[in-house]
Amino acid sequence: MFDLIINFITAYVLGFYIITVLQWYNYKIKRIIFHFHKPLWHLLYFIVPVVTYIAAYRFFWIYLFFGLIPSLFLWAKRIKGLVITGRVKRFFLYLGLIETLNLLLLHKFHYNPGIGVLVVVISAVLASEVTEYMLFLKYKKLAAEKLSKINPKIVAITASYGKTSIKNFLYQLLKDKYNVYKTPRSVNTLKGIVKDINVDMPLDTEIYIAEAGAREKGDILEIVKFLQNEYSLLGKIGPQHIEYFKTMDNIKNTKLEIFKTSKLKKGFSYEIPYNEKVLVIKDKIKNIKSSLNGIEWEVEINGEIHKFECKLLGGFNAINVTLAIFQAMEFGLNVEELKQKILKLEPIPHRLQKIEVGGKIIIDDSFNGNLEGMIESYKLVKEYGGRKILVTPGIVEATDEQNIKLAKKIDEVFDLVVLTGSINKKVLCKNIINTDKIVLNDKKNLEKILAENTKQGDLILFSNDAPEYL
Repeated sequence: MFDLIINFITAYVLGFYIITVLQWYNYKIKRIIFHFHKPLWHLLYFIVPVVTYIAAYRFFWIYLFFGLIPSLFLWAKRIKGLVITGRVKRFFLYLGLIETLNLLLLHKFHYNPGIGVLVVVISAVLASEVTEYMLFLKYKKLAAEKLSKINPKIVAITASYGKTSIKNFLYQLLKDKYNVYKTPRSVNTLKGIVKDINVDMPLDTEIYIAEAGAREKGDILEIVKFLQNEYSLLGKIGPQHIEYFKTMDNIKNTKLEIFKTSKLKKGFSYEIPYNEKVLVIKDKIKNIKSSLNGIEWEVEINGEIHKFECKLLGGFNAINVTLAIFQAMEFGLNVEELKQKILKLEPIPHRLQKIEVGGKIIIDDSFNGNLEGMIESYKLVKEYGGRKILVTPGIVEATDEQNIKLAKKIDEVFDLVVLTGSINKKVLCKNIINTDKIVLNDKKNLEKILAENTKQGDLILFSNDAPEYL
């Protein structure tokens, strides 16, 4: 009986670890196998326990109670914890049912309990995958029916970076004239869009603005096939998520899927052409000027040059706003009223958001995680006359080469850099030579570190933010 209890506890301990990391990576099994950022954790909390149980199951209880459970408890306290959702509950239900069957068979046939536990956990993961896929098909059908009933005009937006900003700017330009609904926050997967439509989309929606993201070929295509959007916007393309796509051609071809909707009436692309329905706007944007007070730029519209200005920070936002301008004109807004609305555009939270507090200037750019955008923000703050402090983990899901370029730019601009997270610590420390460095092992201490190392008149830039588990 004692051995059976040990087996049951082990199944749930291993199951807890697996479902936690799956949740971090949006339940993508392939991602936690091939793209997991902390492979040592897999070794410590799954592989070693399984191998130990198989090899020395008679004494495994000692390791379980005095090694694995205490270490996993401390690990769970340090990182982003497991959020108990319906999916998580169903997983643990499957785990319990399959483990109960395993215990009955183990009692009768006396096979290696370690192998049995491994089979139980794998089977629970697979059973969960099948169940969630079937539920998703049901929810997808309901969302399609609701979308068909409401029948809004649909705009789909993608880019390597800037898609959330484009979405929010377009929403601000249209919301006074139409009942506009947009996907919340950074929701940009098919599952997220389906859930959002079913749960939150108002029945009086006239225009629906959806953000489309991707980590592999076909991700955006399945979104536009579902939405059947009439309008598509494609912003800047760059090496974001290069570790998944491998090549820039793969990224470009995946982003171009945004125009493969069967109902496309009009599309706008920053620089990549597609077909006669898609207008490329890169050459229409001219004379961008950016400062800590805002941006101004010119746009060629129907052969005439028009000047726009707003209080948004970052020259790249001229591109994002211009894409929103062209799309808003498709919905009947004229240039003069757009100029007035653009003057009042509000910054997107955590994207070059300027805050003045305690005599310090804080630039919150923590949702900007690409090389080009981060360097642009560094150029922006370079003009500031006081001390400049940077808080960053570097670029996540990027190559060492990109982080080396980032480190060199940091050296040119900042007086002090606080490095958060361990994922890029080695490469950044090695390549930041002139700027003073503080390596922060626990982000809970960030407020204390900044209080001790900054003063009135300083500018603090929060540049990107890695998930807690990184």
